[in-house]
Formats: sequence, C-alpha cells, structure tokens
Amino acid sequence: VPVPGLAVLGPCGAQGRVPAGAHRQVTAEQLRARGNALFQAGDHGAALAAYTEALSLSDAASERAVLHRNRAACYLKLEDYTKAEADATKAIEADGRDVKALFRRSQALQQLGRLDQAVSDLQRCVSLEPRNKAFQEALRALGSSMHEKMKAMSCTDSKVEQMFQILLDLDEKDADKKQKAAQNLIVLAREEAGAEKIFQSDGVRLLMQLLDTAKADLMLAALRTLVGLCSGHRSRTTAILAELGAPRLAAVLGVEHEQVSLAACNLLHVMFDSLKEGLQKDFRGKEDAVVLDSSRDLKLLIKHLLELLVLEGASAHGRDNALNLLIKVVPRKSPKETNNSLSLWVIDQGLKKILEVGSTVCGSFGSLPVTENSRMSTSVLLSKLYEDLKCDAERENFHHLCEDYVRSWFEGHELPGKLRAIQTVSCLLQGPSDAGNRVLELEGIMDSVLSLCASVCEAHQLVAVEALIHAADKAKRASFITANGVNLLKEIYKHSERDSIRIRALVGLCKLGSAGGTDFSMKQFAEGSTMKLAKQCRKWLCNEAIDAGTRRWAVEGLAYLTFDADVKEEFVEDKAAMQAMFHLAKSEDRSVLYAVASTLVNCTNSYDHEEPDPQMLELAKYAKQHIPEQHPKDKPEFVKRRVRKLLVAGVVSALACMVKSENPALTSSCRELISRVFLALVEEAEDRGGVVAQGGGKALIPLSLEGTEVGQTKAAQALAKITITSNPEMAFPGERIYEVVRPLVSLLHLQRTGLENFEGLMALTNLAGISERLRQKILKERAVPMIEGYMFEEHELIRLAATECMCNMAMSKEVQEMFLAEGSDRLKLMVLYSGEEDEKLRRAASGTLAMLTALHPPICKRIPQVTVHWLEILQALLLSPSAELQHRGAVVVMNMMAAAREVAEQLIASEMLEILSVLAKDKDKP
Repeated sequence: VPVPGLAVLGPCGAQGRVPAGAHRQVTAEQLRARGNALFQAGDHGAALAAYTEALSLSDAASERAVLHRNRAACYLKLEDYTKAEADATKAIEADGRDVKALFRRSQALQQLGRLDQAVSDLQRCVSLEPRNKAFQEALRALGSSMHEKMKAMSCTDSKVEQMFQILLDLDEKDADKKQKAAQNLIVLAREEAGAEKIFQSDGVRLLMQLLDTAKADLMLAALRTLVGLCSGHRSRTTAILAELGAPRLAAVLGVEHEQVSLAACNLLHVMFDSLKEGLQKDFRGKEDAVVLDSSRDLKLLIKHLLELLVLEGASAHGRDNALNLLIKVVPRKSPKETNNSLSLWVIDQGLKKILEVGSTVCGSFGSLPVTENSRMSTSVLLSKLYEDLKCDAERENFHHLCEDYVRSWFEGHELPGKLRAIQTVSCLLQGPSDAGNRVLELEGIMDSVLSLCASVCEAHQLVAVEALIHAADKAKRASFITANGVNLLKEIYKHSERDSIRIRALVGLCKLGSAGGTDFSMKQFAEGSTMKLAKQCRKWLCNEAIDAGTRRWAVEGLAYLTFDADVKEEFVEDKAAMQAMFHLAKSEDRSVLYAVASTLVNCTNSYDHEEPDPQMLELAKYAKQHIPEQHPKDKPEFVKRRVRKLLVAGVVSALACMVKSENPALTSSCRELISRVFLALVEEAEDRGGVVAQGGGKALIPLSLEGTEVGQTKAAQALAKITITSNPEMAFPGERIYEVVRPLVSLLHLQRTGLENFEGLMALTNLAGISERLRQKILKERAVPMIEGYMFEEHELIRLAATECMCNMAMSKEVQEMFLAEGSDRLKLMVLYSGEEDEKLRRAASGTLAMLTALHPPICKRIPQVTVHWLEILQALLLSPSAELQHRGAVVVMNMMAAAREVAEQLIASEMLEILSVLAKDKDKP
C-alpha cells in the first residue's frame, strides 16, 4: 500500500488534546480467552496486554496464578526474562506444584545465566512428572550447558593468570605480546563475568603492581581494566577503593603523563558514579544483603582531589582533571534532587583550595603549575557550587569565605598579595558574578585595579586590565568603569608598546562600546570607532606571530562588537579572520569557546528577538520612551548571505570540534549558543546536506540531549529540519539514527511552539517509514499518545502531519492493536478523516486504513461498527477524481471483502459492486 507523501512545510498554530474514550465492561474470563487467542495467533504483545487487564479485574487467587503463568509465557516470547521469572514466581507462590510455571521460570533463569537455579526448577518438574520427556530432555541439555560453562570458567581462570604473568614479567621484551595481553584484560573486564573473575583471582593486587611500575603503557592497562571492574558495581568499587587507597588514585591523577592522568580521571569518574548510584545492573542476590554507606568513600575521594589542587608536585593537567571531576560529581544533577550536602561540604572544606588555583598568577614566584584552561575550569566549578546553594544563609557563607580569602592576600602581602587578590576577583567575576561583585566592593580593591593598570610591569598590568574587563561585563560596575576606566583603557590602548596589553584594553573598550546590544540607535562611541576597533581585532586575530592565548582576546572583542551589523558584514567578508577564529576554536585553549559561539550567534542573528507590538510602539512614542531600532543590515536577506559565507569558510567543522570538547568551558549556555547557530545554518533546505557532510548531524545529537532546555530544543529542531529533507539513513548512519528519535519526540511536548510540533511530526514520519526497529524506538519514547493528540489539532497542517505519522506507525503490530482497543475512537477518527474535504488529510487517513486492513484483518470487521457513514465514505473514495484516493479506497474494500463474510455481504448489498465494475474497466488507471 503506498504511504502518503510528506506535507509541504508551512506556518503552524496551537496545540491540541486527545479526548478520553469510555471503556466497555468486560470480564476477566473474556480477557483471558482473548489473550489465549492472541497468543495462539503469535501476537504476544497484545496477549500480554489482555492478561494484564484481566489481572486488574480478577480477585480469585487460582485465576490470578494462571494469568501470571500466562504472562510469563508472553514475556519469554518477548525476551524479557526478568519479568518472565517474576511472573512465574508469583504463579509458583500460589501453587508450588504448577509444572508449567516451574518450567517457564527455569527457561527464564537459564537465559539470565542463573543455571544452578534453573536446574533446581527442572528437577522439581521431573519429580512431579517423571514420564514427561520434554522435562527430561531440557534437564539433560541444561546439565551439558553447565558443564561447558564450568570448563570455560576454568579456562578463563588460566587466561587471567597468564595475562598478568606476561604484563608483570620484567624480562618479557615482546611489546606486541604485552600489548595484546593488556588489551585482552581490558576487554575481559568489560563483561560482568570476566570482571568478577579478575576480581576473585586477586586481580586488584596485581593491577596495583602494574600501577606501581610507573610505566605509562602498563599503568594505562591497569586503569582501563579497573574501569571495567568498577562500572555499575558499588560493592566491588568499595573493595577496590579500600585496597588501592584514595591517596594512590589521587597521586596517579597528578602524574605528568597526560594520557595516564586522563585515564585516572575516567576511573575516578566511574567510581564516583558507582558509589553514588549503587548497583545499576540487575545482578539479583549479589548485593541485596550488603548495606553500604557510600558517603564516607565519596568524601574521602573528594578530600584527596581538593588536596591535589594545592599540591605543588601535581602536574598542570592533573590539576585540570581534578577540577573537571569536581564539576561533574559534586553539584546536584537536577534541582529536583533536594540534598546539596556534598556541595556544602566541599565549600566548607575546600573553597579556599579551589580559590588557590583561581588566584594563581602565571610566572610569579612559587605559583602552582596551571594550564590556559585552569582558571576557566575554576570559574565554572565556583559557579556550579554557588548555583547549587538553596538559601540566603548558604550564599552568605560562600560570600564570607570568598571575602576572607581575598582580604587574606590583599592585606599585609605587599604587591604579590594584591595581585593574587585581584586575580581571585577576576576568577569570581567569570564564575559566580554575585560573589565577584561583592568582593570588588571591598575597600581598596577597585583603586588597586585602576592603579595597577598603569604599571610598567607587563605581568602586573595584564592581571589588572583583565580584572577591569571582567568587571565591565557586569551592569552594576559598567557605569562606574565608563566614568573611571574608559579614558584609562584608551590611554593603554594608544600608548602601550605591548600587544598583549593593548589587545586586552581594546576588549575592555569593546565591552563598554557594545552596551546598547543590537539596538542601532544606542551607540556608545563616536561614528566609526566601533569599526576601527573591529578592524584591529581582526588584524590581531590573523597575526600568527602573537600567541594563541593573546589572540583569544581578539575573539572576545569581536563577540561584543558584532552586535553592530556593519561589523558583522565586514567580518564575514574577511575569510582569513573567520578561518583564524575557527582554528582557535579547535585549539587546546578551550576558554575561547564562549566568545566564538557568541560571535557566530551575532553574525547569524540567532538570538531571540520578538517583533514589537505596533500599539505598544505608538504608546512608547507618545510617552517619549526609547524605542529599539533594527539595523538595516540585520534584515533577512543580509543574514542569509552571512550564513552562506560562514558555511563556505568552514563554520560547521569548527562547531563540530567545539562540541566534542569535554572541557568545562563547554557550559550549558555555551552549548545553547552553538545550538542556535546550527539552527540558523540549516534554515535553508539546500544548505542541510553540506552541514551533515561536515559532521553537523553527529554534533547536534549530544547538543539535543544535554544543556539548557532552550538549547536542547533548538538542536532538536535543527535535527528535525535535516531529517525532513534528507535521507535519514545517510544523514545519521548506523546506530546514530536511533539516537535522533528522543530529541524529535521532545518537539511534540505541549510547551513547544506549533512550528516545532509540526517539524517534529514530519521528521518522525520519515523515520517511522524506514524500519520496524525505528518504530519500536518511537513507541518506547511514548510518542504515540502525543501523535494522536495532534490528530485533533485545529491547525490543518499539524493535523495532517500527525495523521501521516500515524499512517507510517500503523505498520507496527502494537499500533495496530491500539486501533482495536475497547473504548478507543482511533479507528472512528481515521474513517471520518477519510471523508474530509482536505484531500491531503483524506490521502493520509485512507492510506492508514489501507495499511491497517491489509496488516491486521480484525480491523476490517470493526470498521462498520465505528460509524454509520462508513459505506458512503468508502464509496466517495472510489468515486474521487484523485487516482491515489481511488487506489486507497479499492485496497480497503478488497481487504474488507476478504476478511469476513458478513462485511462482504454488506458491501455487495450496497452500490459498491457497480462502482467497482466501472473502475475495473478504466484503462487509464491500471
């Protein structure tokens, strides 16, 4: 049966609701009989639903036991062995001599790998029915299977021992042999049985020996094997932590070898997850009797991470990894979690240690080793901790600790102490700005910043100018700095001989000059000044002789200056500047990410802007209020041209590289900016193929699953646009296509706009037409009730898109069953839509009916029962001038004729035979 084509993209309206249908009364006995019939017919999902409904109506213990036994049979067929075992157990609890239930439980236990328990159940079956050959054969086969498993286990034991011997043999010179042994050990640890075998074979002590060799390749093998042992297993993690010790793990994290430090960071992250979440995998009976208190172990690990931050012997990237771990594991994942005790504990025990990293002045005597990303990571961690606080008292404590720390450096430490204090202020302003503003107001801080801006020492001047720039970010300070700092920044910019200082002073001027945002009428500087500043930024950006850390500030400047449309236009004309910025975005210095993303949002106009209400405009003019004006070069045709130039310059590969970053600089707000840019890049259908080819489709999936709600929605909408106009199997090859489903389903939520609903439905229509596995994924994401809801939508395009989506979903057995559910109006709606005036809606609805009647014949009998108008609707389809509608109508009638005699008699008694006879002779419509 032809599936109706996709609708044409267009404007969309409000959301709809599904009316609830009334259920008819049926007995548990009838439902059980229906379940038996469905099971015999091979429809195990529908049979399960019937038995479940019967259970809700049944009170008799014997009847419930039979239903549980029947459900166990369904679950076995559906390969859900955990539930099959649970249902069979309930039946056995009611009747311990129920051989069918015992046999089904043994089958489930066998599949779950619990062979000893499966044997016990089969032996019980044989003792109850000694002549039953099926039970005897099953017991014999299972005995043989257990023998093979024991043989394999003993073989695994010797292999584990052999692998450790090769790795720990100092005389073994064959590098390939060692590498293979290490790889085999890592692979074995990923399987639960293998991980348990390593653990039971004194593996942790041997892995500790590998760590103590201080050889990078052996340390990596040990750390990656430990990841397998700890993943999702709390008791094993607790035992491993006790044996290895938190100090040893922290020391490995702080080593100079970057890959070893990163592997240790990954292991610690897995350990944190296991300790926090407990056992995630369903290994029944292994830990049920053990009560573990993880909070002590968690705090012990965190205590050593905090100590690592201020340990002079720790490497710079080890310190960064410790900061990244703290960001991931300390704050609450969601505001719905009520317990923020871990954050409070870290603030009390370690805030000053975190601030030690943030206050480090690079190059000064006795400073901690840090990377270009360390201060940004510190700011992100401080921000996350501050956001995790729940009340004013907690926030006040945070402020006092920060103020005490800054005072401790500012008072009585001469110039080096003042520099540390000012650096701390910069770090706080980039993170929890409320705390930064509070500290900035301490006596003497701002005066010191202004006086050090004029210092002859470059390092001192750098610290002060950066603090001034970060302070200019905050509206509270901007007016003060405009009055006191602009002339100072201008003097530095004009007269400093050092580019590193001039570029920072220029950024300060850019920030102050862009206070009007996109409002064309609010200009801070004289005509042409903004363009001169932007030109200088681009010049520095392209100068490869200047170090990347300094060139990053040129992007910071452009992030503010590109509020001006003239600056945007000049920037996209300068291909060298664009590519230099993209190159920086791919560099090791991840602190540039936010500035790059902000610049691109400005160039593509992908920020939120609402059209002002004309009546409000008139009122504002009358009241002599300021009215924002749009720059003439921010009109759609200019934006479209800028997007094209960015695409040609390689913006997609830069964005894809930015998304891959695991750095804390890729914050939720930064992700949102990248999502906004992607949505602007795929606005035109002809650009979407290029975006996918350069890795845009792959980058959008993580953006749609993590970050702010706005960012996730923008990324999901971009995915929808790609899925609508591209072949999804080519745009998202392999397993990636299944990852797209959840973001697309999120567009169907009622709080989304009509256009987002519409594009989500269109994209899901395309996916649902590809394979049964995709349809199952859509069902699993609970999309069908939402799709049904939009079939009642007033806006015709959304209603049509939902009906087309349901047409493709109807190829699934579960969806077909829904149309037969008691009290449901689904089938009635499809029949009535097949008689609507809107031809596209009729095509989609009649296509669904053709599909349903072909794939699920019981529906044919139900059609005459849902509406008295069914015959005239089918006749109207056959008499339609559209060949597609005639074809769909003919298929439905053919399926109904074949399904049941009483339906066929009703069709032949009408004018249907006459209509079919005429159509059969039409040679123009073969």
